[in-house]
Amino acid sequence: MNEILEKLPMPSEKRIAMHLSPQAEHAVRKRHPWVFRKGVASQSAEGSPGDLAVLFDRKREFLGIGLYDPDELIRVRVLQFGKQMPVDAAFFEGRLRKAAEQRLSLLRRDTNAYRVVNGENDLLPGLIIDRYAETAVIKIYTPAWIPHLKDIVNGLDKVMSPENIVLRLSNSIQSRPEYAHGLTNGISLKGSCETVVFKENGILFEADPVNGQKTGFFLDQRDNRSRAEALAEGKTVLNVFSYTGGFSIYAARGGALSVASLDISKPAIEAAKRNFELNRENNKIASAEKEFIAEDAFEALSGMYKAGRAFDMVIIDPPSFAKKQADVKNALSAYARLVKMGLNVLNPGGTFIMASCSSRISPEMFFTTVGRAASETGRRLNEIEKTAHALDHPVKFEEGRYLKCLFSTAL
Repeated sequence: MNEILEKLPMPSEKRIAMHLSPQAEHAVRKRHPWVFRKGVASQSAEGSPGDLAVLFDRKREFLGIGLYDPDELIRVRVLQFGKQMPVDAAFFEGRLRKAAEQRLSLLRRDTNAYRVVNGENDLLPGLIIDRYAETAVIKIYTPAWIPHLKDIVNGLDKVMSPENIVLRLSNSIQSRPEYAHGLTNGISLKGSCETVVFKENGILFEADPVNGQKTGFFLDQRDNRSRAEALAEGKTVLNVFSYTGGFSIYAARGGALSVASLDISKPAIEAAKRNFELNRENNKIASAEKEFIAEDAFEALSGMYKAGRAFDMVIIDPPSFAKKQADVKNALSAYARLVKMGLNVLNPGGTFIMASCSSRISPEMFFTTVGRAASETGRRLNEIEKTAHALDHPVKFEEGRYLKCLFSTAL
């Protein structure tokens, strides 16, 4: 076992008895995975991140058990509802094994990269595990996981036996080093943490598990990339917020005549070039005309419109514009601007693909905003399909529902 893990604190044997407010009690009965600070009516003792909180209702009946964090707005992340059972190494191994088994069908799709654990939605709240070939990347969003990290790594070894395990820490943990116990973002818990090449639906990509966005790649858009591929034949394509070229390469394999990849990040653009090179043996990918643009999306779209450029397919997959509730209004405004600017460079009858990855923007808000913005440009969108989460990104509570995408034809 890695000596880093051996130095981490052991899980405390202390249990914090916690009585909840009526509102929080109702939420837990509905299997909501979070107990907020204001939902705690009383607790038996103070504790440290990772202590187990045992939840009770007003009649002192057991509700659930979860990981305690004394400083976070989310005070408890619930692991088990309604039935008492020991939370130990066997518990975590069982959760990991169940989550992994639910993703086995992906391996039959010429794919060896996917989300193994999707946090709350796999009853391991605040914990993400992504697989890239023989590398597993664990990302934790609360220091409450640190005392249990050894059990997670041991369980992952038994379930998947990855050659490499990399740990990513959320910004909130990095800002609280007193709880990190020497762990740093991107640290290797097993093997190496080098860039890895993986396969997704037969296409090769590289992922940087230490410095890449999320855990190294946007695995959640796998199915939408395939949908774009099926619509790309014979088209000129613009991929906005292209990151490392995921949609671009799928479009090229789908028979696109040309693909322009636009992203403000020069390192992302360079990675996109490398990803195209990884797939040079595919004739369609190799023959598609390629353009790489490292520029701000809004400025580039404006410049293209002024220059009279237009494409047969425009894909817009922006970052989350609403990281907090106060951002929602501005986020909707940004989506509307992007729709208008994207349609300004889309040929009549062209394919328009627009996505959102913000949980604070509901599907209704997003699709309404897209439709209204299109109307204001004098264009009408004929819906092809609306999509949400893939198999490896299940959703079991409302706040976990973040991804939505519209495929349409713009008249």
